[in-house]
Amino acid sequence: PPSSSPPITDFPRQKASAGRAVDQQLALVTEAAVTPEPVRIAIADALGLMCAEEVQATRALPGFPQAAIDGYAVRAVDVGGEKGLGAPVPDPDAPAPVEPVERSLPVVGEVAAGSQQPLRLQPKQAVRVHTGAPLPTLADAVLPLEWTDRGRRRVTAQRVVRSGDFVRRTGDDIQPGDVAVTAGSILGPAQIGLLAAVGRSKVLVYPRPRLSVISVGRELVDIDREPGLGQIYDVNSYALAAAGREAGAEVHRVGIAVGEPRRLKEIVEGQIQRSEVIVISGAVGGQGSEMFRSVLEDLGEIDTARVAMHPGSVQGFGLLGEERIPVFLLPSNPVSALVTFEVLVRPLIRMSLGKRNTARRVVRARALNHIASREGRRGYIRARLMRDSETFDYLVEGIGAATGAPAHLLAGLAEANALIRVPEEATEIRPGDIVDVMFLAQGS
Repeated sequence: PPSSSPPITDFPRQKASAGRAVDQQLALVTEAAVTPEPVRIAIADALGLMCAEEVQATRALPGFPQAAIDGYAVRAVDVGGEKGLGAPVPDPDAPAPVEPVERSLPVVGEVAAGSQQPLRLQPKQAVRVHTGAPLPTLADAVLPLEWTDRGRRRVTAQRVVRSGDFVRRTGDDIQPGDVAVTAGSILGPAQIGLLAAVGRSKVLVYPRPRLSVISVGRELVDIDREPGLGQIYDVNSYALAAAGREAGAEVHRVGIAVGEPRRLKEIVEGQIQRSEVIVISGAVGGQGSEMFRSVLEDLGEIDTARVAMHPGSVQGFGLLGEERIPVFLLPSNPVSALVTFEVLVRPLIRMSLGKRNTARRVVRARALNHIASREGRRGYIRARLMRDSETFDYLVEGIGAATGAPAHLLAGLAEANALIRVPEEATEIRPGDIVDVMFLAQGS
Protein backbone atom coordinates (compact mmCIF):
# COMPACT_ATOMS: atom_id res chain seq x y z
CA PRO A 1 0.00 0.00 0.00
CA PRO A 2 1.14 3.56 -0.62
CA SER A 3 2.79 5.44 2.23
CA SER A 4 0.80 8.59 1.51
CA SER A 5 -2.43 9.45 -0.21
CA PRO A 6 -2.85 11.62 -3.28
CA PRO A 7 -5.02 14.71 -3.00
CA ILE A 8 -8.67 14.31 -3.80
CA THR A 9 -9.21 16.95 -6.41
CA ASP A 10 -12.47 15.85 -7.94
CA PHE A 11 -14.96 13.44 -6.47
CA PRO A 12 -16.69 11.44 -9.22
CA ARG A 13 -20.37 12.11 -9.63
CA GLN A 14 -23.28 9.88 -10.60
CA LYS A 15 -26.90 10.52 -11.34
CA ALA A 16 -28.72 11.59 -8.19
CA SER A 17 -31.31 8.85 -8.63
CA ALA A 18 -28.82 5.99 -8.44
CA GLY A 19 -25.81 7.40 -6.67
CA ARG A 20 -22.14 6.74 -7.10
CA ALA A 21 -21.21 3.15 -7.95
CA VAL A 22 -19.91 1.07 -5.04
CA ASP A 23 -16.75 0.11 -6.93
CA GLN A 24 -16.13 3.78 -7.73
CA GLN A 25 -16.47 4.75 -4.07
CA LEU A 26 -14.23 1.86 -3.02
CA ALA A 27 -11.54 2.94 -5.49
CA LEU A 28 -11.70 6.45 -4.05
CA VAL A 29 -11.27 5.04 -0.54
CA THR A 30 -8.42 2.64 -1.26
CA GLU A 31 -6.40 5.37 -3.00
CA ALA A 32 -6.19 7.00 0.43
CA ALA A 33 -4.77 3.95 2.20
CA VAL A 34 -1.87 4.89 4.45
CA THR A 35 0.71 2.49 5.86
CA PRO A 36 1.90 3.57 9.32
CA GLU A 37 5.64 4.10 9.85
CA PRO A 38 7.48 0.86 10.77
CA VAL A 39 8.17 0.07 14.43
CA ARG A 40 10.32 -2.60 16.08
CA ILE A 41 8.33 -4.86 18.37
CA ALA A 42 8.68 -8.21 20.15
CA ILE A 43 8.00 -11.16 17.86
CA ALA A 44 5.34 -12.36 20.33
CA ASP A 45 3.29 -9.28 19.39
CA ALA A 46 3.93 -9.40 15.63
CA LEU A 47 1.36 -12.00 14.53
CA GLY A 48 -0.61 -10.87 11.49
CA LEU A 49 1.53 -7.80 10.82
CA MET A 50 3.58 -7.07 7.69
CA CYS A 51 7.34 -7.40 8.03
CA ALA A 52 9.19 -4.18 7.16
CA GLU A 53 12.70 -5.64 6.90
CA GLU A 54 14.57 -8.55 5.37
CA VAL A 55 15.71 -10.90 8.12
CA GLN A 56 18.83 -12.92 7.37
CA ALA A 57 20.06 -15.89 9.36
CA THR A 58 23.41 -15.39 11.08
CA ARG A 59 23.90 -19.06 11.89
CA ALA A 60 23.02 -22.45 10.45
CA LEU A 61 19.74 -24.13 11.36
CA PRO A 62 20.04 -26.73 12.74
CA GLY A 63 23.40 -25.77 14.17
CA PHE A 64 24.59 -29.36 14.58
CA PRO A 65 23.73 -32.82 13.21
CA GLN A 66 20.74 -34.12 15.14
CA ALA A 67 18.37 -37.07 15.25
CA ALA A 68 15.19 -36.55 13.23
CA ILE A 69 13.38 -39.39 15.02
CA ASP A 70 13.59 -41.50 18.17
CA GLY A 71 15.91 -44.44 17.62
CA TYR A 72 19.55 -45.47 17.67
CA ALA A 73 22.49 -43.55 16.26
CA VAL A 74 24.60 -45.94 14.18
CA ARG A 75 27.06 -46.17 11.33
CA ALA A 76 24.98 -47.26 8.34
CA VAL A 77 27.59 -49.85 7.32
CA ASP A 78 27.19 -51.59 10.69
CA VAL A 79 23.54 -52.46 9.97
CA GLY A 80 24.00 -53.44 6.33
CA GLY A 81 23.31 -50.04 4.83
CA GLU A 82 25.35 -47.88 2.48
CA LYS A 83 25.59 -44.32 1.28
CA GLY A 84 22.29 -42.89 0.13
CA LEU A 85 20.03 -39.86 0.07
CA GLY A 86 18.03 -40.66 3.17
CA ALA A 87 14.61 -42.19 3.75
CA PRO A 88 11.28 -40.71 4.76
CA VAL A 89 10.07 -40.89 8.33
CA PRO A 90 8.61 -44.39 8.69
CA ASP A 91 5.01 -45.29 9.18
CA PRO A 92 4.81 -47.12 12.54
CA ASP A 93 2.04 -49.31 11.10
CA ALA A 94 4.00 -50.29 7.99
CA PRO A 95 4.50 -54.07 7.63
CA ALA A 96 7.90 -55.59 8.39
CA PRO A 97 10.12 -56.52 5.42
CA VAL A 98 9.71 -59.99 3.92
CA GLU A 99 13.34 -60.88 4.69
CA PRO A 100 14.15 -58.96 7.88
CA VAL A 101 17.72 -57.98 8.63
CA GLU A 102 19.15 -59.36 11.88
CA ARG A 103 22.16 -57.34 12.95
CA SER A 104 22.78 -56.86 16.65
CA LEU A 105 24.83 -54.03 18.15
CA PRO A 106 25.67 -53.14 21.75
CA VAL A 107 23.97 -50.00 23.08
CA VAL A 108 26.72 -47.96 24.75
CA GLY A 109 24.83 -44.85 25.83
CA GLU A 110 21.84 -42.60 25.53
CA VAL A 111 21.59 -38.99 24.34
CA ALA A 112 18.56 -36.81 25.04
CA ALA A 113 17.55 -33.62 23.23
CA GLY A 114 19.47 -30.72 24.70
CA SER A 115 22.43 -32.81 25.81
CA GLN A 116 25.70 -30.88 25.87
CA GLN A 117 27.94 -33.88 26.55
CA PRO A 118 29.89 -34.88 23.42
CA LEU A 119 29.79 -38.59 22.66
CA ARG A 120 31.93 -40.55 20.22
CA LEU A 121 30.54 -43.66 18.57
CA GLN A 122 32.91 -46.58 17.92
CA PRO A 123 32.48 -48.99 15.00
CA LYS A 124 29.82 -51.68 15.53
CA GLN A 125 28.13 -49.74 18.37
CA ALA A 126 24.78 -47.99 18.81
CA VAL A 127 23.65 -45.09 20.97
CA ARG A 128 20.03 -44.55 21.96
CA VAL A 129 18.96 -41.08 20.78
CA HIS A 130 15.83 -38.99 21.13
CA THR A 131 14.38 -36.66 18.49
CA GLY A 132 16.47 -33.48 18.37
CA ALA A 133 19.44 -35.00 20.20
CA PRO A 134 22.93 -34.19 18.90
CA LEU A 135 24.34 -37.07 16.88
CA PRO A 136 27.44 -38.78 18.33
CA THR A 137 30.67 -38.38 16.36
CA LEU A 138 31.08 -40.97 13.56
CA ALA A 139 27.33 -41.78 13.54
CA ASP A 140 25.85 -41.10 10.10
CA ALA A 141 22.30 -42.49 10.43
CA VAL A 142 19.50 -43.07 12.92
CA LEU A 143 17.85 -46.46 13.10
CA PRO A 144 14.19 -45.79 13.99
CA LEU A 145 12.71 -47.52 17.02
CA GLU A 146 10.03 -49.05 14.78
CA TRP A 147 12.74 -50.90 12.86
CA THR A 148 14.30 -52.53 15.93
CA ASP A 149 13.51 -54.78 18.87
CA ARG A 150 13.88 -51.71 21.16
CA GLY A 151 16.70 -53.34 23.11
CA ARG A 152 18.38 -51.47 25.97
CA ARG A 153 21.73 -53.26 26.22
CA ARG A 154 21.78 -54.64 22.70
CA VAL A 155 19.60 -53.62 19.78
CA THR A 156 18.69 -55.76 16.81
CA ALA A 157 18.14 -53.95 13.51
CA GLN A 158 15.21 -55.35 11.50
CA ARG A 159 15.78 -53.08 8.49
CA VAL A 160 18.76 -51.34 6.97
CA VAL A 161 19.41 -47.62 6.93
CA ARG A 162 21.60 -45.68 4.58
CA SER A 163 24.05 -42.96 5.45
CA GLY A 164 22.09 -39.76 6.19
CA ASP A 165 18.80 -41.50 6.95
CA PHE A 166 16.73 -39.76 9.67
CA VAL A 167 19.45 -37.19 10.33
CA ARG A 168 18.98 -33.42 10.28
CA ARG A 169 22.31 -32.19 9.01
CA THR A 170 23.85 -28.86 9.91
CA GLY A 171 22.22 -26.13 7.84
CA ASP A 172 19.57 -28.41 6.32
CA ASP A 173 16.92 -25.81 7.08
CA ILE A 174 18.83 -22.52 6.84
CA GLN A 175 22.41 -21.57 6.04
CA PRO A 176 24.11 -18.42 7.37
CA GLY A 177 23.14 -15.53 5.11
CA ASP A 178 19.89 -17.13 3.94
CA VAL A 179 16.79 -14.90 4.02
CA ALA A 180 14.55 -16.21 6.79
CA VAL A 181 11.70 -13.68 6.37
CA THR A 182 11.31 -11.30 3.44
CA ALA A 183 10.19 -7.69 3.69
CA GLY A 184 6.50 -7.38 2.85
CA SER A 185 5.55 -10.84 4.08
CA ILE A 186 2.74 -11.26 6.60
CA LEU A 187 3.99 -12.73 9.86
CA GLY A 188 2.04 -15.90 10.56
CA PRO A 189 2.83 -18.64 13.10
CA ALA A 190 5.46 -20.21 10.81
CA GLN A 191 7.25 -16.89 10.25
CA ILE A 192 7.20 -16.10 13.97
CA GLY A 193 8.69 -19.51 14.66
CA LEU A 194 11.37 -18.95 12.04
CA LEU A 195 12.31 -15.61 13.59
CA ALA A 196 12.69 -17.36 16.93
CA ALA A 197 14.72 -20.12 15.28
CA VAL A 198 17.27 -17.61 13.96
CA GLY A 199 17.48 -15.88 17.33
CA ARG A 200 15.46 -12.74 16.63
CA SER A 201 13.49 -11.47 19.64
CA LYS A 202 12.27 -8.32 17.84
CA VAL A 203 11.34 -7.49 14.28
CA LEU A 204 10.56 -4.34 12.30
CA VAL A 205 6.90 -4.31 11.24
CA TYR A 206 4.22 -2.01 9.93
CA PRO A 207 1.95 -1.60 12.97
CA ARG A 208 -1.80 -1.92 13.03
CA PRO A 209 -3.47 1.23 11.72
CA ARG A 210 -4.93 3.30 14.54
CA LEU A 211 -8.69 3.72 14.17
CA SER A 212 -10.76 6.25 16.12
CA VAL A 213 -14.52 5.72 16.36
CA ILE A 214 -16.86 8.62 17.17
CA SER A 215 -20.64 8.74 17.51
CA VAL A 216 -22.63 11.91 16.84
CA GLY A 217 -26.18 12.61 18.01
CA ARG A 218 -27.86 14.50 20.84
CA GLU A 219 -30.21 11.57 21.32
CA LEU A 220 -27.35 9.24 22.31
CA VAL A 221 -26.37 8.18 25.83
CA ASP A 222 -23.64 5.76 26.84
CA ILE A 223 -24.61 2.32 28.07
CA ASP A 224 -23.73 3.16 31.70
CA ARG A 225 -26.64 5.62 31.80
CA GLU A 226 -30.38 5.09 31.74
CA PRO A 227 -31.84 6.63 28.55
CA GLY A 228 -34.57 9.21 29.07
CA LEU A 229 -37.47 10.13 26.84
CA GLY A 230 -36.26 10.43 23.25
CA GLN A 231 -32.82 9.00 24.06
CA ILE A 232 -31.19 5.77 22.90
CA TYR A 233 -28.02 3.90 23.74
CA ASP A 234 -24.88 4.58 21.70
CA VAL A 235 -24.71 1.29 19.82
CA ASN A 236 -22.50 2.33 16.93
CA SER A 237 -19.29 3.27 18.74
CA TYR A 238 -19.20 -0.17 20.38
CA ALA A 239 -20.21 -2.11 17.25
CA LEU A 240 -17.87 -0.23 14.93
CA ALA A 241 -14.98 -0.43 17.39
CA ALA A 242 -15.44 -4.19 17.51
CA ALA A 243 -15.57 -4.33 13.70
CA GLY A 244 -12.33 -2.34 13.56
CA ARG A 245 -10.55 -4.71 15.94
CA GLU A 246 -11.79 -7.72 13.99
CA ALA A 247 -10.41 -6.15 10.81
CA GLY A 248 -6.99 -5.80 12.47
CA ALA A 249 -6.89 -2.15 13.57
CA GLU A 250 -5.77 -0.72 16.89
CA VAL A 251 -9.01 0.94 17.99
CA HIS A 252 -9.74 3.95 20.20
CA ARG A 253 -13.45 4.29 20.95
CA VAL A 254 -14.00 8.00 21.53
CA GLY A 255 -17.70 7.54 22.24
CA ILE A 256 -20.27 10.31 21.90
CA ALA A 257 -19.17 13.73 20.63
CA VAL A 258 -21.51 16.54 21.67
CA GLY A 259 -21.17 20.28 22.16
CA GLU A 260 -20.73 23.48 20.24
CA PRO A 261 -18.80 23.56 16.94
CA ARG A 262 -15.59 24.68 18.64
CA ARG A 263 -15.69 21.72 21.04
CA LEU A 264 -16.49 19.26 18.24
CA LYS A 265 -13.59 20.60 16.21
CA GLU A 266 -11.23 20.05 19.16
CA ILE A 267 -12.42 16.46 19.49
CA VAL A 268 -11.83 15.67 15.83
CA GLU A 269 -8.49 17.48 15.74
CA GLY A 270 -7.34 15.37 18.68
CA GLN A 271 -8.21 12.16 16.83
CA ILE A 272 -6.48 13.36 13.64
CA GLN A 273 -3.25 13.57 15.64
CA ARG A 274 -3.53 9.99 16.93
CA SER A 275 -5.15 8.08 14.06
CA GLU A 276 -4.60 6.69 10.60
CA VAL A 277 -8.37 6.24 10.07
CA ILE A 278 -11.40 7.93 11.64
CA VAL A 279 -14.97 6.64 11.54
CA ILE A 280 -17.84 8.93 12.59
CA SER A 281 -21.35 7.53 12.76
CA GLY A 282 -24.43 9.75 12.71
CA ALA A 283 -22.67 12.44 10.69
CA VAL A 284 -24.90 12.08 7.63
CA GLY A 285 -28.61 12.91 7.55
CA GLY A 286 -30.42 15.39 9.79
CA GLN A 287 -29.82 18.95 10.97
CA GLY A 288 -27.24 17.96 13.59
CA SER A 289 -25.14 16.20 10.99
CA GLU A 290 -25.04 19.30 8.79
CA MET A 291 -23.50 21.30 11.63
CA PHE A 292 -20.96 18.57 12.26
CA ARG A 293 -20.02 18.34 8.59
CA SER A 294 -19.40 22.10 8.50
CA VAL A 295 -16.94 21.59 11.36
CA LEU A 296 -15.16 18.87 9.39
CA GLU A 297 -14.95 20.99 6.26
CA ASP A 298 -12.80 23.47 8.21
CA LEU A 299 -10.28 20.65 8.69
CA GLY A 300 -10.04 19.30 5.15
CA GLU A 301 -11.99 17.77 2.29
CA ILE A 302 -15.26 15.98 3.01
CA ASP A 303 -17.60 14.66 0.33
CA THR A 304 -21.08 13.47 1.22
CA ALA A 305 -22.69 11.39 -1.48
CA ARG A 306 -25.32 8.82 -2.20
CA VAL A 307 -23.65 5.51 -3.03
CA ALA A 308 -25.61 2.99 -5.08
CA MET A 309 -25.89 0.37 -2.33
CA HIS A 310 -28.33 -0.63 0.33
CA PRO A 311 -28.36 -0.39 3.25
CA GLY A 312 -26.13 2.62 3.87
CA SER A 313 -26.52 4.61 0.68
CA VAL A 314 -25.97 8.07 2.18
CA GLN A 315 -22.41 8.37 3.50
CA GLY A 316 -19.36 10.58 3.46
CA PHE A 317 -15.62 10.29 2.94
CA GLY A 318 -12.73 12.71 2.96
CA LEU A 319 -9.20 13.53 4.06
CA LEU A 320 -8.60 15.74 7.09
CA GLY A 321 -5.62 17.54 8.57
CA GLU A 322 -2.13 18.09 7.26
CA GLU A 323 -1.57 14.33 7.23
CA ARG A 324 -4.75 13.88 5.15
CA ILE A 325 -6.23 11.22 7.41
CA PRO A 326 -9.05 9.17 5.80
CA VAL A 327 -12.36 9.96 7.52
CA PHE A 328 -15.62 8.06 6.99
CA LEU A 329 -19.07 9.48 7.77
CA LEU A 330 -21.48 6.60 8.34
CA PRO A 331 -25.25 6.51 8.88
CA SER A 332 -26.67 6.52 12.40
CA ASN A 333 -28.60 3.30 11.83
CA PRO A 334 -26.46 0.46 13.28
CA VAL A 335 -27.16 -2.00 10.45
CA SER A 336 -26.39 0.58 7.76
CA ALA A 337 -23.26 1.67 9.64
CA LEU A 338 -21.95 -1.89 10.02
CA VAL A 339 -22.65 -2.84 6.41
CA THR A 340 -20.99 0.34 5.14
CA PHE A 341 -18.00 -0.39 7.39
CA GLU A 342 -17.82 -3.91 6.00
CA VAL A 343 -17.94 -2.79 2.36
CA LEU A 344 -15.72 0.30 2.47
CA VAL A 345 -13.82 0.77 5.75
CA ARG A 346 -12.63 -2.78 6.32
CA PRO A 347 -10.84 -3.04 2.94
CA LEU A 348 -8.92 0.16 3.75
CA ILE A 349 -7.77 -1.27 7.09
CA ARG A 350 -6.76 -4.57 5.50
CA MET A 351 -4.84 -2.74 2.79
CA SER A 352 -3.01 -0.68 5.41
CA LEU A 353 -2.02 -3.97 7.06
CA GLY A 354 -0.51 -5.15 3.78
CA LYS A 355 -3.02 -7.95 3.27
CA ARG A 356 -3.08 -9.35 -0.25
CA ASN A 357 -6.79 -10.13 -0.03
CA THR A 358 -8.51 -7.06 1.37
CA ALA A 359 -12.05 -8.27 0.70
CA ARG A 360 -13.99 -11.01 2.44
CA ARG A 361 -14.07 -14.46 0.92
CA VAL A 362 -16.91 -14.70 -1.61
CA VAL A 363 -18.57 -18.04 -2.40
CA ARG A 364 -21.32 -19.04 -4.80
CA ALA A 365 -24.40 -20.36 -3.03
CA ARG A 366 -27.92 -21.50 -3.88
CA ALA A 367 -30.64 -19.28 -2.44
CA LEU A 368 -33.24 -21.01 -0.27
CA ASN A 369 -35.83 -18.24 -0.13
CA HIS A 370 -37.12 -15.22 -1.99
CA ILE A 371 -35.06 -12.06 -1.54
CA ALA A 372 -36.03 -8.56 -2.67
CA SER A 373 -33.50 -5.89 -3.65
CA ARG A 374 -33.67 -2.29 -4.80
CA GLU A 375 -33.25 -1.48 -8.46
CA GLY A 376 -30.10 0.45 -9.32
CA ARG A 377 -28.40 -0.30 -5.99
CA ARG A 378 -26.08 -3.13 -5.04
CA GLY A 379 -27.72 -5.02 -2.21
CA TYR A 380 -25.93 -6.42 0.82
CA ILE A 381 -28.54 -8.69 2.33
CA ARG A 382 -28.09 -10.27 5.74
CA ALA A 383 -28.00 -14.03 5.39
CA ARG A 384 -27.18 -17.37 6.95
CA LEU A 385 -24.64 -19.42 4.93
CA MET A 386 -24.75 -23.22 5.21
CA ARG A 387 -23.38 -26.39 3.54
CA ASP A 388 -25.49 -29.23 2.17
CA SER A 389 -24.58 -32.31 4.23
CA GLU A 390 -24.71 -34.60 1.18
CA THR A 391 -23.46 -32.52 -1.76
CA PHE A 392 -21.40 -30.02 0.30
CA ASP A 393 -22.83 -27.25 -1.90
CA TYR A 394 -23.20 -23.83 -0.30
CA LEU A 395 -26.74 -22.83 0.61
CA VAL A 396 -27.82 -19.38 1.73
CA GLU A 397 -30.93 -18.14 3.48
CA GLY A 398 -31.79 -14.46 3.56
CA ILE A 399 -32.84 -13.14 6.96
CA GLY A 400 -34.07 -9.82 8.33
CA ALA A 401 -35.20 -7.46 5.60
CA ALA A 402 -35.06 -10.27 3.05
CA THR A 403 -38.02 -11.93 4.75
CA GLY A 404 -40.04 -8.75 5.21
CA ALA A 405 -38.65 -7.61 8.58
CA PRO A 406 -37.59 -3.96 8.89
CA ALA A 407 -34.15 -3.38 7.39
CA HIS A 408 -32.86 -1.43 10.40
CA LEU A 409 -33.16 -4.20 13.02
CA LEU A 410 -29.77 -5.10 14.50
CA ALA A 411 -30.90 -8.52 15.73
CA GLY A 412 -31.12 -9.77 12.15
CA LEU A 413 -27.52 -8.80 11.51
CA ALA A 414 -26.42 -10.52 14.71
CA GLU A 415 -27.93 -13.77 13.39
CA ALA A 416 -26.16 -13.43 10.03
CA ASN A 417 -22.83 -15.01 9.17
CA ALA A 418 -22.84 -13.70 5.59
CA LEU A 419 -24.06 -10.98 3.24
CA ILE A 420 -25.69 -11.81 -0.08
CA ARG A 421 -24.30 -9.47 -2.72
CA VAL A 422 -27.11 -8.65 -5.11
CA PRO A 423 -26.15 -6.94 -8.41
CA GLU A 424 -27.47 -3.45 -9.13
CA GLU A 425 -29.61 -4.66 -12.03
CA ALA A 426 -31.39 -7.34 -9.98
CA THR A 427 -34.59 -6.61 -8.06
CA GLU A 428 -35.17 -10.08 -6.68
CA ILE A 429 -33.51 -13.41 -5.98
CA ARG A 430 -35.69 -16.50 -6.35
CA PRO A 431 -35.27 -19.82 -4.53
CA GLY A 432 -32.72 -21.90 -6.43
CA ASP A 433 -30.84 -18.92 -7.91
CA ILE A 434 -27.06 -18.93 -7.54
CA VAL A 435 -25.76 -15.81 -5.79
CA ASP A 436 -22.49 -14.29 -4.54
CA VAL A 437 -22.16 -14.45 -0.77
CA MET A 438 -19.61 -12.64 1.44
CA PHE A 439 -18.63 -14.90 4.32
CA LEU A 440 -18.37 -12.89 7.55
CA ALA A 441 -16.39 -15.39 9.63
CA GLN A 442 -13.84 -13.71 11.88
CA GLY A 443 -10.40 -13.53 10.28
CA SER A 444 -11.73 -14.27 6.77
